[in-house]
Amino acid sequence: MHGAYSKDITNFHSIGINYKKTDAAIRGLFAISEAQYQQVLEQAKAAHLEDLFVLSTCNRTEIYGFAPDAQQLMDLLCEVTNGDPNLFAQLAYMRSGEEAVKHLYQVSTGLDSQILGDYEIVGQIRNASRFSKNQGSLGGFLERLVNSVVQVSKLIKNETGLSAGTVSVAFATIRLLEKRVPDIKNKKILLFGVGKIGRNTCKNIMEYLCAKDITLINRTAAVAEEFAGLHGLRAAPYETLEAELQRADIILVASNAPQPTVLASHLQNSGPKLVIDLSIPFNVEQAVGELPGIELVNVDELSKVQDETLQMRLQEVPKAMEIIEEHMAEFLYWYKMRKHAVVLKAVKDKLTEIHTREIQQQKNSDHYELEDMEEVSSRIIQKMINLMAGKVRKESDKSDQYIAMINDIFETGINQD
Repeated sequence: MHGAYSKDITNFHSIGINYKKTDAAIRGLFAISEAQYQQVLEQAKAAHLEDLFVLSTCNRTEIYGFAPDAQQLMDLLCEVTNGDPNLFAQLAYMRSGEEAVKHLYQVSTGLDSQILGDYEIVGQIRNASRFSKNQGSLGGFLERLVNSVVQVSKLIKNETGLSAGTVSVAFATIRLLEKRVPDIKNKKILLFGVGKIGRNTCKNIMEYLCAKDITLINRTAAVAEEFAGLHGLRAAPYETLEAELQRADIILVASNAPQPTVLASHLQNSGPKLVIDLSIPFNVEQAVGELPGIELVNVDELSKVQDETLQMRLQEVPKAMEIIEEHMAEFLYWYKMRKHAVVLKAVKDKLTEIHTREIQQQKNSDHYELEDMEEVSSRIIQKMINLMAGKVRKESDKSDQYIAMINDIFETGINQD
């Protein structure tokens, strides 16, 4: 994996798995924690791969970056996860060059999400790229690309109806509860895990279903107590988890742990219950669903809950694609001109070198006007650069030919491959 390689866009790749070909159980095997992410970046640096980031959500695990071979990026992911690399290779998609760029635009705008128009994904992309940047692993290309996709995501949200209406895993939970538990006001509800997803789901239950008998448990007790105090709910200590699981009619699990936290042994002989696992990887042991009278639902099943909002969003897809195409073209133009800028700087350096040498020769002669000579020659150099850059911008369809010719004439040593 070692060795230099070109940062040409053909060496830019996106590799990953998502909900389209894998269920939540498999995705959980390849989910990346913060510690694993750190490990990926350290191993990438050791292999001289220094412009990449990893996106790991409940619906996907993906890596974006430059490498001489896309397989190297896949290996980075698989080396730190618990899944089988051969299984990942069978289920993974690989995109390179402009197709990889386009994929990130589609992911960031919710066009590739399990719930069409999911706007939360753009925040996850921003956080993932920021983590990479803080570790010194995000280069100029990816930073510019992420900034562009974030901007496009905002435009699509504001100028189309792709994200209009309320459709999310938290809201899908409400739809499910409406259908399965019509008398939910009379049911005892336990929420285990008071992170973002847990809080959103709890708020939806109170707002849309008017349920109030909700108990909160969190590993960090203060988090549950604060949220419970704000909303008039009950908080219970983590140590009472098993007793509260036995007591509840409906159990929502969003504990965000790397392994199951709710086990079949916790719910033996506990009576009928609906258990909803909002976590990836799963935080409810699969054997729970085999217990008599207990129904277990996970995030994949929740995402199948349809709403009329989704039909409305489908009509907005063409508008969103137009915005993506426009801004992706701008990004690719920036990339092309960025390559040209490297050559132009080298040409300027070459002319400056000639200028310095000529001035020195004049200094060694008997008569010269140093001030006038330096001013005039500097102007000449800048004018030449401006002339070449202007021609390249004006004749954009021939810009590659012009730059290649300039590069060759001045023997800059810049490799444009």
